[in-house]
Amino acid sequence: MPGVWAPVCWVGGSVLVLFLAITLHEELTGPAEPPRMAKDLQTLREDYKRLNKSCFILGASGETGKELLKQIVQSGLFSKVTTVGRRKIDFEDEAYKDVIQEVVDFEKLDEYSSAFQGHDVGFCCLGTTKAKSGEAGFIRVDHDYVLKSAQLAKAGGCQHFNLESSKGANKGSSFLYLRVKGEVEAEIEEIGFDRFTIYRPAVLLVDRKESRPSEWFARKALVPVSYFFPTAYSVPITTLVRAMLNNAALQSDKKVELLENKAIHTLGKMEEQKS
Repeated sequence: MPGVWAPVCWVGGSVLVLFLAITLHEELTGPAEPPRMAKDLQTLREDYKRLNKSCFILGASGETGKELLKQIVQSGLFSKVTTVGRRKIDFEDEAYKDVIQEVVDFEKLDEYSSAFQGHDVGFCCLGTTKAKSGEAGFIRVDHDYVLKSAQLAKAGGCQHFNLESSKGANKGSSFLYLRVKGEVEAEIEEIGFDRFTIYRPAVLLVDRKESRPSEWFARKALVPVSYFFPTAYSVPITTLVRAMLNNAALQSDKKVELLENKAIHTLGKMEEQKS
């Protein structure tokens, strides 16, 4: 067994060192905070509801997308909600009865352009891992599918596109995962949405159905860090989703918004602070 675990631990340790450097730099230097609210959050949400905006969610069967859809349905923030995915989702709760499901073939997205038409806001939570899909599969999903979906959304009238990316995303990174995330961020920005919001969460705290050893390793190894830097290395998935919805209601006039992990915590906890 030592022969099996040694390389895993070495790789995990290398990634951990890089991750620590990125997260602690952000915590100590402090990214720009979200804008101050002229109104309380509840009023902002009610104002937003009256706009009768429609939205679509890419990756609604994944952990973030699933929680996002749940909170959107519960909040009633959008008058029309559509999921875009490769298969239909079986909803047992009657609350989801009005959710529209568009089933597409991501390999032939041009043939499904109608699925991306007529939405004001788009949320992209689409993604896989190299371990699950291989290097080519990871690039195809996290770059090709995401970019093409954004292009079709823009052509279909989407004004505000929200992208779940990753802490440390950098198109110049030597790490494949971070490089691909950074590349797709930059390429979507060039599409020219009226508003483009990028979320860069750190390790997501969620009970996944699928096992991801690297995330388990990061959670366990970084526990001591959380004591001193509670917003540095992780974020509950519910907080990330609340940040997405709160940020939509804020209706910022910034064309491009980059929200790092600390800002995500701040936005996601606004509701708790007001209650």
